[in-house]
Amino acid sequence: MAEDGKQIILVVDDDENIRKQMKWALVKEYEVVVAQDRATAIEMYQEYSPGVMTLDLGLPPDPDGSAEGLRTLQTMLQLHPQVKVIVITGNQEKNTALKAIELGAYDFQNKPVDLDDLKIVLRRAYRLYTLENELLALREQTPDHEQAFEGIIGESAAMQHIFGMIEKVATTDTSVLVTGESGVGKDLIAQAIHARSLRKNRPFIPINCAAIPETLLESELFGYERGAFTGAHARKIGKLELAHEGTLFLDEMGELGFQLQVKLLRFLQDQIIERIGGKEQIQLDVRVIAATNRDLQEAITTAHFREDLFFRLNEIHIAVPPLRQRESDPLLLANIFLHKFSQENNRGIKGFTQAAQKLILEYAWPGNVRELRSRIKRAVVMTDHSSITPEDMDLAVDTQPTTLKEAREQVERKLIYEALERNRGHITQTAKDLGVTRPTLHDLMKKYTISKQEFTN
Repeated sequence: MAEDGKQIILVVDDDENIRKQMKWALVKEYEVVVAQDRATAIEMYQEYSPGVMTLDLGLPPDPDGSAEGLRTLQTMLQLHPQVKVIVITGNQEKNTALKAIELGAYDFQNKPVDLDDLKIVLRRAYRLYTLENELLALREQTPDHEQAFEGIIGESAAMQHIFGMIEKVATTDTSVLVTGESGVGKDLIAQAIHARSLRKNRPFIPINCAAIPETLLESELFGYERGAFTGAHARKIGKLELAHEGTLFLDEMGELGFQLQVKLLRFLQDQIIERIGGKEQIQLDVRVIAATNRDLQEAITTAHFREDLFFRLNEIHIAVPPLRQRESDPLLLANIFLHKFSQENNRGIKGFTQAAQKLILEYAWPGNVRELRSRIKRAVVMTDHSSITPEDMDLAVDTQPTTLKEAREQVERKLIYEALERNRGHITQTAKDLGVTRPTLHDLMKKYTISKQEFTN
């Protein structure tokens, strides 16, 4: 960072006119330092420590080839593996550009360089560079990842909002409905609420309503007396009774059958149960947290879910965002999973290639945190490299959305992001470019957790 607060960029090119053009184009946003050959580039890097640099591969003494440029790239990455290098190549040199990417370059631009496109690439590169350094600092400060909130890790604004809701609701006895896509960690939210509650020293009893056949679910919840039905050879205490003075977590609540919904509603109203086959009324003190990935409002409309039960469960609603809407969290989580699985499998893996880091941040993660964890575990086991590549995660080609809704959201978010970058966060101009009103743009930015500050800093 320069003294005036600007980020520093190193431009390496043997053509003096191009160096002047690049400096003129970038000087408003960056502190620009220049070099005309490998030796000067190393000297400038050691003096200024830029986070991002552009590198023309045709450097002396091989201005018509790429050997000296590729050598310079390798030297820079040895000096600082986190530096983001955008290589500049001719249109006919795609293989050379891909070779540079394999060696660790962040991206490439063809000659003649489109300065508007380059500025977007530079901003993204610096954003990733800044994020990586924040993650490294965080890991050094808290090597055991103590920054986790009751086991939930997230630095994004969306997750900080969730943590605030948990803090507020935890010490009450209100029912909580946790919603979100499969794999977002709804169970961790429920456990966090219990851990922060006055019931934390009492039982936390989870039950997955989708994993137990409907014919058995009632006995699992309410228990039964000996002889209540064929095979009931002894009394069984149900999950509700086991959760007395503690918390019952009903996962996949939307899968409950209609008759069982009636019985559960009755319990929520008076906190009294009778075991199947029994006559004794048992008074309980149980807090209920429910979770679902289904749209219960739609289920109510189609008469598959009782509206009165929904209102009982939905006293407080926590909507957990999907991983693709959690800003830098995917890379934070990926690094933590990498550290965990590398230790467990005795693998000395240093980190992720720059291509892998970029993909982790841009991939839609339809399976959310569960999928990310699985991909990283696979990569640690399967890789033959010292750093994880997209191929190790089996994500080299599997990056397309799987539904029309995902495709539409992916394109919509990308267009908004790029328009905000072009306009440096100027809302009125961005809305005009996108053909929407300012209020609509604000709503879309909120939907995709895009902050104006990302583009104005």
